Amino acid sequence: MSAIRLLVLGAVRQHGRAHGYQVRGDLEYWGAHEWSNAKPGSIYHALKQLAKQGLLYAHEVAPSTAGGPPRTEYEITGAGTDEYFRLLREALASRDRGIDGIDVLSAAIGFMVDLERAEAVRLLRERLDGLARWRDSVTEHYVPEDGPEKLGHIGEIMNMWLHTADGEAAWTRGLIERVEAGAYTFAGEGEPFVAVLPEGGENPYATGERHPDDDR
Repeated sequence: MSAIRLLVLGAVRQHGRAHGYQVRGDLEYWGAHEWSNAKPGSIYHALKQLAKQGLLYAHEVAPSTAGGPPRTEYEITGAGTDEYFRLLREALASRDRGIDGIDVLSAAIGFMVDLERAEAVRLLRERLDGLARWRDSVTEHYVPEDGPEKLGHIGEIMNMWLHTADGEAAWTRGLIERVEAGAYTFAGEGEPFVAVLPEGGENPYATGERHPDDDR
């Protein structure tokens, strides 16, 4: 799974309607350009592709009285909402071994409060089970007590995998404990915390890189 689809769908959904530059601004405000593939070109490409797939609706907005080209504002569709929640649930529950695994998890944590608390906990427990299975698969070939040297320097790869599984599991257990103890506001519990960049607000985390679609 690529994080960009989840990030873009989630950002548009938070606004209700948003043009591309707003989506880009939010993702940069969250630092997503640092920990994911959410670069300007990827964001605008994703918006257009998601609209072609019927997951976003593209509204043509008249240009302002100050001039300039018309902007396209995007709104999530019913199919887009279904896809958003499918991606969110999958990202929370499954450990993606691909290169985008941490990016996808980071995106999911950013939107997990769109779920009900009990469901978020259930999905995170599924993640724990998957981590345990992955750890068991590593120890089929690598005995930690023997140390990595037994397998030559290749043993360091399995040693790294084992420490990664243990670290992710410890963090996941901690998150579950905090959520079960009442941390954060989940769906159906009241006014959610929404981190969007105010219209016209200065973004201290912006890349400063211009893109041809910034004015559209």
